[in-house]
Amino acid sequence: MEHETALMLESYHDQRARWPAEGRHILAQYDEASVVVYQAYRPAIGHYAAQHGRFGGEFSLNRMSWIKPNFLWMMYRSGWGTKDGQEVTLAIWLRRAAFEEILREAVPSSFTPDMYASHDDWQAAVARSSVRLQWDPDHDPHGRPLARRAIQLGLRGDALARFAGEWLLRIEDISPLVARQHEILRAGDLNALLTPHETVYPVADAELARRLGTDDLAAQG
Repeated sequence: MEHETALMLESYHDQRARWPAEGRHILAQYDEASVVVYQAYRPAIGHYAAQHGRFGGEFSLNRMSWIKPNFLWMMYRSGWGTKDGQEVTLAIWLRRAAFEEILREAVPSSFTPDMYASHDDWQAAVARSSVRLQWDPDHDPHGRPLARRAIQLGLRGDALARFAGEWLLRIEDISPLVARQHEILRAGDLNALLTPHETVYPVADAELARRLGTDDLAAQG
């Protein structure tokens, strides 16, 4: 029996056929009110967050914390929850308005000449912003890099403080789901692999899409 979860799950095989093969895309599970992002922590932090519905305890507000709306990128990063310090996988429902605010605040983690007039301008934008933006190669379930790029967003300062509490709608420990799907993957049955239902997140504002570097102006799927 599959682990019960508030996430919508779907066959990876079916989703892969719909997802863009290349380009920069924000793949996410979302609705009108929320966007799901993922993080992986050591048990002390992950269990506290899931039990309290907010971050606290050993969670630090003094360092950058990265969120990933793409489930398989999180699985690549955490080794399906097997890496030290990343044993507890959290699905985090953020207010959609908060996710939009995070996107608007985001500044690339490296200098982008076509976006900033000079390196100094970019550094000034970094200093003002509490959100970092990074595009990395997306990965398939086995951890192999793809032509498609996946987004991750680093939060610090005010953005991290708001993320830890007021922006949250729900936190779920999905480690049992991750472990079960990892077993299926290791057995070699990709047709049976279930992953959270994800589609391309719409960035309707053309200027914001340009600043983010995404290839999308509207949702697909």
